[in-house]
Amino acid sequence: MALSGMRGLSVFISDVRNCQNKELERLRVDKELGNIRTRFKNEKGLTPYEKKKYVWKMLYIYMLGYDVDFGHMEAVSLISAPKYPEKQVGYIVTSSLLNENHDFLRLAINTVRNDIIGRNETFQCLALTLVGNIGGREFAESLAPDVQKLLISSSCRPLVRKKAALCLLRLYRKNPDVVNVDGWSDRMAQLLDERDMGVLTSSMSLFVALVSNNHEAYWSCLPKCVKVLERLARNQDVPQEYTYYGIPSPWLQVKTMRALQYFPTVEDPNTRRSLFEVLQRVLMGTDVVKNVNKNNASHAVLFEALALVMHLDAEKEMMSQCVALLGKFIAVREPNIRYLGLENMTRMLMVADVQDIIKRHQAQIITSLKDPDISIRRRALDLLYGMCDVSNAKDIVEELLQYLSTADFAMREELSLKAAILAEKFAPDLSWYVDVILQLIDKAGDFVSDDIWFRVVQFVTNNEDLQPYAAMKAREYLDKPAIHETMVKVSAYILGEYSHLLARRPGCSPKEIFSIIHEKLPTVSTSTIPILLSTYAKILMHTQPPDQDLQSQIWTIFSKYESCIDAEIQQRAVEYHALSMKGAALMDILAEMPKFPERQSSLIKKAEDSEADTAEQSAIKLRAQQQSSNALVVTDQRPANGTPPVSQLGLVKVPIMSNEKIIHGQDQSTGEQVVAHTNGALTIMDPQPPSTPSPDLLGDLLGPLAIEGNTGIAPQSDPNMGSGFEGGTNADALAIAPVEEQTNTVQPIGNIAERFQALCLKDSGVLYEDPYIQIGIKAEWRVHHGQLVLFLGNKNIAPLNSVQALILPPSHLKMELSLVPETIPPRAQVQCPLEVINLQPSRDVAVLDFSYKFGTHMVNVKLRLPAVLNKFFQPITVTAEEFFPQWRSLSGPPLKLQEVVRGVRPMLLAEMVALFNSLRLMVCPGLDPNANNLVASTTFYSESTRAMLCLIRIETDPADRTQLRMTVASGDPTLTYELKEFIKEQLVYIPVPSRSAAPMPPQVRPTSPPNAVLDPGALLAGLL
Repeated sequence: MALSGMRGLSVFISDVRNCQNKELERLRVDKELGNIRTRFKNEKGLTPYEKKKYVWKMLYIYMLGYDVDFGHMEAVSLISAPKYPEKQVGYIVTSSLLNENHDFLRLAINTVRNDIIGRNETFQCLALTLVGNIGGREFAESLAPDVQKLLISSSCRPLVRKKAALCLLRLYRKNPDVVNVDGWSDRMAQLLDERDMGVLTSSMSLFVALVSNNHEAYWSCLPKCVKVLERLARNQDVPQEYTYYGIPSPWLQVKTMRALQYFPTVEDPNTRRSLFEVLQRVLMGTDVVKNVNKNNASHAVLFEALALVMHLDAEKEMMSQCVALLGKFIAVREPNIRYLGLENMTRMLMVADVQDIIKRHQAQIITSLKDPDISIRRRALDLLYGMCDVSNAKDIVEELLQYLSTADFAMREELSLKAAILAEKFAPDLSWYVDVILQLIDKAGDFVSDDIWFRVVQFVTNNEDLQPYAAMKAREYLDKPAIHETMVKVSAYILGEYSHLLARRPGCSPKEIFSIIHEKLPTVSTSTIPILLSTYAKILMHTQPPDQDLQSQIWTIFSKYESCIDAEIQQRAVEYHALSMKGAALMDILAEMPKFPERQSSLIKKAEDSEADTAEQSAIKLRAQQQSSNALVVTDQRPANGTPPVSQLGLVKVPIMSNEKIIHGQDQSTGEQVVAHTNGALTIMDPQPPSTPSPDLLGDLLGPLAIEGNTGIAPQSDPNMGSGFEGGTNADALAIAPVEEQTNTVQPIGNIAERFQALCLKDSGVLYEDPYIQIGIKAEWRVHHGQLVLFLGNKNIAPLNSVQALILPPSHLKMELSLVPETIPPRAQVQCPLEVINLQPSRDVAVLDFSYKFGTHMVNVKLRLPAVLNKFFQPITVTAEEFFPQWRSLSGPPLKLQEVVRGVRPMLLAEMVALFNSLRLMVCPGLDPNANNLVASTTFYSESTRAMLCLIRIETDPADRTQLRMTVASGDPTLTYELKEFIKEQLVYIPVPSRSAAPMPPQVRPTSPPNAVLDPGALLAGLL
């Protein structure tokens, strides 16, 4: 950036650099932006020099991180300037401030084309650079032929041709149809013969993109790529400026090897031999040195060469050499090299005949488990998991169990899962498998899913020879003073079924077994108590002849839990108590569990699915599947609409609907499929008699957000369902109207509109309630992000079926809803996380389309979600020194709007202050000399405005509280208008329509703010 002669620009940069704090810098920048805006309004009076200077200032302000939302037209207009200084500024600032979808770019297409086809090479470079950075589909359709001519032209200098290659790459990515495949195969072969390294490197980038889409058309280019590699490997004709720390053009080597990986194989024997000679030279010539930059370059080439060797399925000797090289890398001190060595060795596991060679480095890989860097520990765990087989499973699993005691909590879940998979998959005998799983539960019970101990029970039940051994091991673990609850479950189950096999051993009589199990009862949760009750009944059944003392103790326990509030515990206690009184018949009723049907383990299936991946995908997919925290959890309540992959949440794909579409209750979108997300974590609640009043099912769940649960996708809503609407405010009041007339036979409890209004001012509460369900909300708001949880509580003793939840977001909100189950069990509650991102200021409200079926009742309601404008406010206190400069800089519409508001709800000034504070508008006392006036400030956050300061002034009339004058100012016209209308809605009394009234017709919002009302009082506002 040449600043010579631009004194104003130099002074501005100096002023910004001399600011003592961020606030002073912001004030100086705002002042300069106001000055630039004023000068641009009188554009005819600007000289080319002045326009260039102000556009440079805009770019500098943008580089500082501030939004520049004006002056774009002036920057684009400089592109057509005849002189280089102005044209340079236009191209640089346009490519920095605008994106490919900006409307102003269309105005510059002809000018850019004229520069490209012109004979001025400097102008050609500027135009190609612009298109290569921000060119879109329209540029591709208009400029691609001209760019192709430049690329293959022999009269153009290399400087222009290499820019043309990168520009064509951008256009091809935006619109692949611009390159004719049939005609470009020979042209690419010619380009790969290019002697200039710059043109060759750029052309190789283009070639990688072309061959990734269709390698069949470019077989003739394959020998050319091998010749390029030979030239680089021998350092032939490589200029000094393209040699990086003694390595000839490492970027070109990497791109060429990557291009070769898109071809299935190299068929020509001479070409294949030449390629392997180059790869052999790379493998032999790479070593670890002290210079970090040289290491980075050489290892980038080396690891790409390893990927190519694996892709070509080279001879075993070369594969062995690759493994030996990687074995050397995983032993060096540099953590980055160790990480890459472990990751590439994991990929090599997918190649045949190298597993035995990799096993030689097992000790070093196990050592990497203790590395201080957790990413290296994870890669070592992946590698150990992949290299395990029958021959080394015992050693690896024992090492993992030993490491489990000292492993980070972040790794224990993954570690436990993989140890369980390996123990089951490669167990030399079942007793060893039982030992491993019990040790796993003992050392990391919190991280062992129920699916793992279910599998142990299945093995023990199906193998009679294993039953005494498993019962003895379970008895030994119960002797420990403190054991995990999962260990109590599995031990109680095994001893309940098979403790009679230990009856003759010391300390294993039925009474002693009962005593040691019963000692754990006070420490377990309600989910474990039913298992213990079943164990007591089994022990009582196996005690022959009956022990009266033991029988009395167990009956006392059953009697105690017969009145338990938990239905499962109560039912078991009552039934076991009654059954235990049947005497000898108890033996037949509580006989041993039959053998489970043979079926494939879900753990083994997970392992097999991961092994079916390709070599390139193995490391990625293995980590994605196995690092999931609850990948193998089996729950009693599954979504009826399928079991999707765990830990995969996508954005809710819904049609963007305008207010008019919602008002008429019709989906007028372009036929895009609506994907409804249903369901989160399931929480069983205490049952209550149906005759009791409607309870608040949210209870203590409206605490800290703890969101977890499986995901699923629900089918689309049944079109035959009855539908309802959320009564309340009219369309003008909250920028959205009722969807349609209420037709549900089930009536809501309470006023839905009042619940919505209350949630607009607070972050938790009940959104909707009827006799069958209660929907609550808990929300946290940070900057322009919101995290909500919807609590769906079933209030009845019968399930709710056909549950559907669909989010209809307005265009300014990006919303992501987790999945909701199709059925909510009795007395249960579902938590559904909802992520919200605010893109731009707007008062439009998102709608929750919720439906369910209870018995014969089909209920469908559409509820507004309280993701409203004020949720993205952050109150801020401003002083007089900060307020007045900002207020003066925002002069007049559309940044400052004023309106006299009539029909205001009469309220005292203190009540208005409280209302503003609840709306996250900070009232700043002392700024207005009139005690009847208010001045408030806040910061609004969105992706488009980022942090935008908003200022509000309210002038009240003590003699008439039903009217006031409001002035709102901000740096964004849309925000100013939306904030003014939002505050007006809160101040004006909004009548609630009756249910029998017809829906209000849609009212069209003005496209631009109305003119400010001018009266003598405006003079005071001007002084402020």
